Amino acid sequence: MVKDDLCITIPSDFRCPISLDVMKSPVLQTKEFVPNHNLHRLIQIWSDSHHQRLHSPVSDSSLSSHQVLRLINRMDDHRSRADSLPRLVSFASESVENRRLLCGIDGLVPVLVDLLCNVDAGDLVDQTVRLLHLIRSEIGDKERFVKTMLNSDRNCISSLLLILRKGTVELKICSANLLEYLAIDAEAKIVIAETDGLMRELLKLINSENDTTVIESALSCLISISMPKRIKIKLVQLGVIKSVTKLLSESNSSSSISMTEKVLKVLETASTVREGRKEIGEDSVCVAAIVQKVLKVSNAATEHAVTTLWSVCYLFRDEKAGEALTKANGLTKILLLMQSNCSPPVRQMARDLLKIFRINSKSCLSSYDTKTTHIMPC
Repeated sequence: MVKDDLCITIPSDFRCPISLDVMKSPVLQTKEFVPNHNLHRLIQIWSDSHHQRLHSPVSDSSLSSHQVLRLINRMDDHRSRADSLPRLVSFASESVENRRLLCGIDGLVPVLVDLLCNVDAGDLVDQTVRLLHLIRSEIGDKERFVKTMLNSDRNCISSLLLILRKGTVELKICSANLLEYLAIDAEAKIVIAETDGLMRELLKLINSENDTTVIESALSCLISISMPKRIKIKLVQLGVIKSVTKLLSESNSSSSISMTEKVLKVLETASTVREGRKEIGEDSVCVAAIVQKVLKVSNAATEHAVTTLWSVCYLFRDEKAGEALTKANGLTKILLLMQSNCSPPVRQMARDLLKIFRINSKSCLSSYDTKTTHIMPC
């Protein structure tokens, strides 16, 4: 039976439970329809949420998609950008979902790139870097983004370099991480690395900064952009061996494991070119510091260390490096490594290194023809 006094209160607008789009409520022209219990409950939920949105203050943690769109649309006006950008940064910092929402809005990323290229934008550039750093992993068309950022007619890389020089600790980290993100292929790595002064500035961060996060970001960026041979050579010429040797020698048990791994990775990278092997071989402090980290930090650190020693001391037979390896108690380290649960490639390199100490066929290890192909030196 349908009661004559049936009355249903529906808010004038509510969100579809499936699409979450704002919808106008339907008008029932007849009482021939009796809502069931579930519908009553949905209507009540919609009504309560609608009332709450109308009477609660708006903060960055509760920005609706409509409000986000309004903020982005206002960025066409220079004065409004100063208000919009910090709120968008706050919104993006809250969740992956928020960052995905921002990246899904057409036109936002190009606007941010334009702002970044405008080195005269002052504080707006800082906020732009923060926002791009937050959303970088959620940008859909990464190749297009990278191509736009690396366009020679723009100043994007120059803006990031300026931040590396003069920015706050937070902004330096954002800038270095963005540069690493952009280094997607050999061409991009070369464009970034050959930006005048950029590699030198990254090395300055390694030498002068006390914040380990800044140092790690700089190391990661250097590793990422130094894959091409000519960049490796340039990196060696700029003094990277001395810089990372100092870090490695001064590191202790309280040092970051990931930072030590990155330092050793830089040395491994340098050892794949003749200039790098020569400088490592002539630096007994560097060789001793590398030996010290074998079996002391992590499996990854051990692998980087052993690969560098194998390349310099065994594969290319640097006599000075071999002497430094012996003086640094390298034989004991290599024997301990052989008894550890190391990977097969590391074990093979360790057996090769033992030959430096002139172990003959009657010793604990018989001679053999190595087939190690862990790295491909240049």
